[in-house]
Amino acid sequence: MFKNTISNLNRIRQVAEVLARYGFEDVVTNTALRRLITQKRRVSWQHAEKTVFETTRWERIRMVIEELGPTFIKLAQALSNRADLLPQPLIDEFEKLQSDVPPFDVVLAKQIIERELGRPISEVFTEFDDVPLGSASIGQVHKARLLTGELVVVKVQRPDVQEKVRTDLSLLHELVRLTAGFLRNHGLGNPEDIVDAFERSMMKELDYTSEARSMDQFRKLYENYETFYIPKPYRELSTAKILVIEFVSGCKISDKEKLLEWGLSPATVAETGMDIYLTQIFEFGIFHADPHPGNVLVRPDGTLVLIDFGMVGKLTKQQKYAFAGVFIGMARQDARSMALNFRRLAVTADIPDMRRFEADLNDLIEDFTTLDVKEMSMGDLADRLQVIIYNYKLQVPGAVFLILRALVILEGIGKVLHPHFNTFEFVRPYGARIIAEQYSTENILSEAQYTGSQLLALLTTLPTDVRQIMRKISRGDLRLKIEHGGYQGLLRKADQLVSRSIIAALAVAFLLFSGLSLLGRYSPEMRYVQGIPVLTWWSLGITGFLLLILLILGTQRERK
Repeated sequence: MFKNTISNLNRIRQVAEVLARYGFEDVVTNTALRRLITQKRRVSWQHAEKTVFETTRWERIRMVIEELGPTFIKLAQALSNRADLLPQPLIDEFEKLQSDVPPFDVVLAKQIIERELGRPISEVFTEFDDVPLGSASIGQVHKARLLTGELVVVKVQRPDVQEKVRTDLSLLHELVRLTAGFLRNHGLGNPEDIVDAFERSMMKELDYTSEARSMDQFRKLYENYETFYIPKPYRELSTAKILVIEFVSGCKISDKEKLLEWGLSPATVAETGMDIYLTQIFEFGIFHADPHPGNVLVRPDGTLVLIDFGMVGKLTKQQKYAFAGVFIGMARQDARSMALNFRRLAVTADIPDMRRFEADLNDLIEDFTTLDVKEMSMGDLADRLQVIIYNYKLQVPGAVFLILRALVILEGIGKVLHPHFNTFEFVRPYGARIIAEQYSTENILSEAQYTGSQLLALLTTLPTDVRQIMRKISRGDLRLKIEHGGYQGLLRKADQLVSRSIIAALAVAFLLFSGLSLLGRYSPEMRYVQGIPVLTWWSLGITGFLLLILLILGTQRERK
């Protein structure tokens, strides 16, 4: 940890200065970051013109993220899907963040491809476009043609991006360690867990073989669908840093003019897209988590094509049932059913007042059941649900927020293509299907088998566990670990007070000894300086040194 702190010192100081520039001196002055800022810099903050205060605090947080760079931007974008952690105004700001960056030199891209494949690029591709189709913070995409004649796209990872991301992740861990207390006091209860989860996500995104596996999984699930197609990944030509995928032509799903030009019904295309997506969620439990128009293409024959599987969400069977139950409870105007399914869905749900929780859900139901089709909005519903989740501190799976975000995106596409598009009408039959699946004989037997195995395991281990506990009690070896929360600051101050008291007591003791040493009778070998024994001078010196330490500690306390 100390090594990481030293290696990231300049970057951490830069982060602290960016925070102060945008009016977040409290984050710096109330955390361990203050130790990295000189007195001169602190004075300059106090006299700086605070024009940033013309904006809201949420906007200034976004400005800080934008200035800190791509890794921080990607973290903020990931958090924009977590309404259980952040307030809605901050999520709205994070959704404005863009991580597009200029492409890197095509010469470097070719060198990376040759190094990864271990052969010249001419032995793999007969054509390779120098101008990329697109670029992002992790990599960029080039169009190419294989020796066998197939058109492909090649995703190439940026040079040294893995080292840069690892450095920034190390920095994030260090920043969270330095500011964890401040973040917890402002409602972010588990900042270390958030960074850990983000690190796992980023490391997975840096491995293109993971995306190739996701594409193969979707191709297998949808191999019998005629209206839906997943491009083929060339696993034999792909590595962790390059990904070769079949090139698929088509227009964006939102290009209504092109659809009409091809003789396709935009309304039918919208319905097919929603049907495919809801199948992913409620039937397979694995879904493409970023269905914006650029990632959903339509072929001239009406086939829908999904590209870019860098972000994939998953739901367990129980999460799928609980999530569907929330919507089914709303459709039936049953607030209690919604509340129970929310509790089933949440990883942890410590709701102090269930009646109030049900009342809030009932208000939501009443607001939306009185609207007609034109007034209903998945975006409004998602916002209201996310506010409720945040207010009651429900820790629900991150996949839930990815689904809500995706449904909002798909509703926006649907309303462009379909004059009477209603997301709720599409979800309703899937809810009924989920209910039938949940209470099917096969699922009930599966749940009974799981419960029985868990009960059997408990009964098997219980005698041994009880015997061990009783043995420890009889030996007096049973120990209880109790952690007190919120006392760290008080304990730290008590520790400082005890330390200073000890130093003061020593100083007094040496001072008394100095006085008493003047009265002593010493052998002729004792040296005297200006008529005073050397022993007395040494005692006075130690007393002065201890008093100097007390003075320094007192000065530091005043500064803090």
